[in-house]
Amino acid sequence: MTFRELSKKEVVQLQEGACLGKIDDMVIDPETARVEKLLMLGRPKLFGLLGRGETLVIDWNEIEKIGADALLVTTALPEESVQGEKKPGLLSRLLGK
Repeated sequence: MTFRELSKKEVVQLQEGACLGKIDDMVIDPETARVEKLLMLGRPKLFGLLGRGETLVIDWNEIEKIGADALLVTTALPEESVQGEKKPGLLSRLLGK
């Protein structure tokens, strides 16, 4: 399987059944040429001008199954997904709400 094929698959977290998105990059061990981790970049803030959210790192041993359309993983959900509530935005902080 090529990286291009892998990056087209949706990543689904098994415990919550949450769709996390798609793979953006991978970390390869230079000595063994094996994939160690998959990376999912955080969402861009203000069109990328304010950087990105937290990058989700999935260890290779956390992958349960690679299917035709999806990657099933046991990785813990990112903090912002676990809390369920959004952090106050820039406008809310400026207005003191």
